[in-house]
Amino acid sequence: MASWLGLFGHVFVALTLSLVPASSQYHHVHGCNYFEGSWVLDNSYPLYNASSCPFVGKGFDCVKNGRPDKEYLKYRWQPNDCDLPSFNGQDFLERHRGKKIMFVGDSLSNNIWQSLTCMLHSAVPYSEYATSQQKQLFTFSFPEYGVSVIFLKNGFLVDLVKEKVGKVLRLDSISTGDQWKGVDVLIFNTNHWWTHTGRSQTWDYFRIGNTLVKEMDHMKAYKIGLTTWGKWIDSNIDPSKTRVFFQGVSASHIVGKEWNDPKAKDCRAETQPVEGSKYPGPKNPGEDVVKSVLSRMYKPVYLLDITLLTQLRKDGHPSTYTGAGSAFVDCSHWCLAGVPDTWNVILNAALLQK
Repeated sequence: MASWLGLFGHVFVALTLSLVPASSQYHHVHGCNYFEGSWVLDNSYPLYNASSCPFVGKGFDCVKNGRPDKEYLKYRWQPNDCDLPSFNGQDFLERHRGKKIMFVGDSLSNNIWQSLTCMLHSAVPYSEYATSQQKQLFTFSFPEYGVSVIFLKNGFLVDLVKEKVGKVLRLDSISTGDQWKGVDVLIFNTNHWWTHTGRSQTWDYFRIGNTLVKEMDHMKAYKIGLTTWGKWIDSNIDPSKTRVFFQGVSASHIVGKEWNDPKAKDCRAETQPVEGSKYPGPKNPGEDVVKSVLSRMYKPVYLLDITLLTQLRKDGHPSTYTGAGSAFVDCSHWCLAGVPDTWNVILNAALLQK
């Protein structure tokens, strides 16, 4: 086993040495960091009413699922050193006439995709829209503007395939990248599924090249897989035609002592954010992996560095209000309206930058 893991390490070094460090500008916008701040109450929130948005999935519509408290809907993210531009859905549609915007990733990409469709629909409620689904590709479009907002479900970005031995996660292979081409704005996300173990794990083996291994450190595998994605972007994307974003690591809240409340049984019954702009819990290991890979890429990728702002929102999860019964607790995804709306406000702010 040690020699196999050693081979993975050597291959990873070979992959990363072929990349040239890019500018560290992926994290900041014109000297202002949108990702350091705190949550403040704002009576102008939420940005839309989920009950009048037909695109919210059952598991995210916490009000409809019986959540009694409503203050979680009223929080706005306030960066420490600047203000975020307010989101104007009609202006967004005008600026992106004839464009395709695609979210690629797992169910947290679905979370932000649903959020954006609601934010846009609420801005132009009388505009006709169309929806379609082809396997794992979900498209929402406004014919009047020629704008398509797309969600492509792809939890790992690299290939997960069936082989004789079982389901194999090919860390050095992307065969579906053609689906990502010809899009004007790409927002990628992968992290959540890499952390799974036991029965929730969706693969049986890792493969790189001809080497198959049953188990390795999941964050090492994540780094190799994400580096493969970075090499694909560097080789296939023209930054003059496509803006690329990476949706960073979204926090889960399953251990109350992380936010200094050891009596808390995960996120259930949480109704307020963590105060201030620092999270008392441990750093998410996925953060460093993402920043390391992005910093070594040739092509510019803007990091939607959402970790801190999600860590502070222990109150924003569906918790027991998923519509699946009180026995099921979701402390990973987010209620809509809610936290993902802020991800889209920041995405819009970044798109406003030339």
